[in-house]
Amino acid sequence: MNNQIYIAKMAKEFSIPPGKVNAAVDLLDEGATVPFISRYRKEATGSLDEVQITSIRDRLIQLRELDKRRVVVIESIASQGKLTDELKDKILTAETMTVLEDLYLPYKPKRRTRATIAKEKSLEPLAQKLWLQDNIDPVKEAVQYVNLENKVESTNDALAGARDIMAEWIAEDMQAREKIRDLFRSQGMFKTKVMKGKEQEAIKFKDYYDWQEAVATAPSHRILAMRRGEKEGFLTLRILPPEEEAIKILEELFVKTHYATGEQVRMAVHDSYKRLLSLSMETEIRLETKERADQEAIKVFSENLRQLLMAPPLGQKNILAIDPGFRTGCKVVTLNKEGKLLFNDTIYPTQSDRQLTEAAETVLELCQKYQVECIAIGNGTASRETESFVHGLPLPKEIQVVMVNESGASIYSASQVARAEFPDYDVTVRGAVSIGRRLMDPLAELVKIDPKSIGVGQYQHDVDQTNLRQSLDDVVISCVNLVGVEVNTASKELLMYVSGLGPVLAKSIVEHRNQHGPFKSREEFRSVAKLGSKVFEQAAGFLRIRDGENPLDASSVHPESYAIVDQMAKDLQCSVVDLMKNDGLRERLDLHKYVNATVGLPTLTDIKKELAKPGRDPRKKFESVKFEESVQKMEDLKPGMKLPGVVTNITAFGVFVDIGVHQDGLIHVSQLANHFVKNPGDVVKVHQKVQVTVLEVDLPRKRIALTMKEHRSERKDSNPKNSKSAKMSSRKIF
Repeated sequence: MNNQIYIAKMAKEFSIPPGKVNAAVDLLDEGATVPFISRYRKEATGSLDEVQITSIRDRLIQLRELDKRRVVVIESIASQGKLTDELKDKILTAETMTVLEDLYLPYKPKRRTRATIAKEKSLEPLAQKLWLQDNIDPVKEAVQYVNLENKVESTNDALAGARDIMAEWIAEDMQAREKIRDLFRSQGMFKTKVMKGKEQEAIKFKDYYDWQEAVATAPSHRILAMRRGEKEGFLTLRILPPEEEAIKILEELFVKTHYATGEQVRMAVHDSYKRLLSLSMETEIRLETKERADQEAIKVFSENLRQLLMAPPLGQKNILAIDPGFRTGCKVVTLNKEGKLLFNDTIYPTQSDRQLTEAAETVLELCQKYQVECIAIGNGTASRETESFVHGLPLPKEIQVVMVNESGASIYSASQVARAEFPDYDVTVRGAVSIGRRLMDPLAELVKIDPKSIGVGQYQHDVDQTNLRQSLDDVVISCVNLVGVEVNTASKELLMYVSGLGPVLAKSIVEHRNQHGPFKSREEFRSVAKLGSKVFEQAAGFLRIRDGENPLDASSVHPESYAIVDQMAKDLQCSVVDLMKNDGLRERLDLHKYVNATVGLPTLTDIKKELAKPGRDPRKKFESVKFEESVQKMEDLKPGMKLPGVVTNITAFGVFVDIGVHQDGLIHVSQLANHFVKNPGDVVKVHQKVQVTVLEVDLPRKRIALTMKEHRSERKDSNPKNSKSAKMSSRKIF
């Protein structure tokens, strides 16, 4: 197919005008990135957003892969001398890979089967006679095929071989496959059983010891859980529809008479379904449901990751970061406003009174010496005890104390990225630095960690890893380019996600910056090794230079539009800086005056908004979360307790919430609201502060059940003055 056929198909599927699809395809084929197209080519695409452009990109890849497979199939069948015009036309018009593979199946080279062995024994003519279902005696017909040289020793051998051939015809029949496939989809059931003798070892799969569920309605997380149980050797898993229904469908298709020949075909039908077709369809439905489950799980993971990456940053502050610990103590580091490591030490606030006093003195001294504005505490082991210790210090009121989710910090601290960044420090120092930097700017720090290690996924190790990586990369790229990157302070790991760059050019930018000093203008990017004009076009608008030579370099206005802004300022007889600072001047702009062949009102409107708040951060304002001081471990929890918490992960079956006891609690989807909730992501977001009530505490299994439902009395009494508030207490050191 050519692009025009693809464009027509996608325009219909996505309900997008063909011209917009065409423009997106052309830009993608030219090497433009999704963020660049959605931000800077709105006139060409009619302002398609990132989701629409990504859908076009992914569907285009699918359609092209389908066409590549067509070529292979046609060449293979042609080489066998079996390609007819009718068959070729069917192959060329096949809409899906499934239809294409069904067409190819009878001609696909295969290993020796019972049918091929029967054909080698010259039994195919007998099968063809029986297949016609005429009123003849099968046994008499089979006599002439008895041949000791062919190892056909009896009429029963001959008839069995003929049925093997017919069974394969049935299993490869396109209509039969479509109908049985539909039956598997509509009436198929997942059926699991625990492996004998593994009841105790497989306790985490207890729900699936004797389980069955409809294929059509099974949710993603349960499909993946059943498959994991099977993979780990704890469960058996089958996917089957009612056998009598399947046999009935096949008999209606192939058994045409009540003659003895018809009975031979009926026997072939039963054998074909049980030995060939049911297994083939079960394999297909396994793959199909796995793909469906993968898509849902990846979607959930991607949405969670986006919310985590776009979490509000504290901003550039002097930070004292603490990675808590009991026996090994707490690693303490101080960071300046740019995140540079200034000092590190270890304190022991949970040990003896002497060490407690020394720890207090150390923290207070560091806060004063480095003008600390915020203390970041990792939420791992000993976090609540460390938080109590810090809250008990006579700190200046302006110093915030914030608990930071440290998921993945240990992965980062042992990574090659961390070793390259801090070659002279051990993993404990690197981990503490990561906690502090994550508070300052979650996005800049989290891009250094494999998203699968951040703790916001759902069966992320069970889904298709290629699709997962593509989806997560799309999310990271989208977030990085939406926020923009300060080129003079960004790490190589952050720069590599900027539109058009990648690892090699990101490294080149850092090396150029180290050799020649900070970039003073976006034009200097052109002097970076291997950064050509195409890359400059893709990347320049997303790379920011604070206090650069041109004030527009700190904004998302693309250099290609600088001349327009200069003309705007000239027309108003002011400077570009004046235009950026003065609301009245911008209001006088008539944007229609600057429309030309390539720049329209969408881009001009974006420019005007950007001039008002150049380089504005789209992320929300930072707010810290305070946990209940009297609840620090699971043993402190009691059903009915109402506690503050923060959402850490969202899955299809519910939401995980950190309530400050080192073990996240689960709000099942049915407990999220007083009304029906289909998608938990519609109710809460990652990092959102919530009020929860403890339903149940299972200490042996380390499970906490929570609810966000309100009881009737609570809904009536919505005045906070009339409700009991949790009392926050602090342990004073001095």
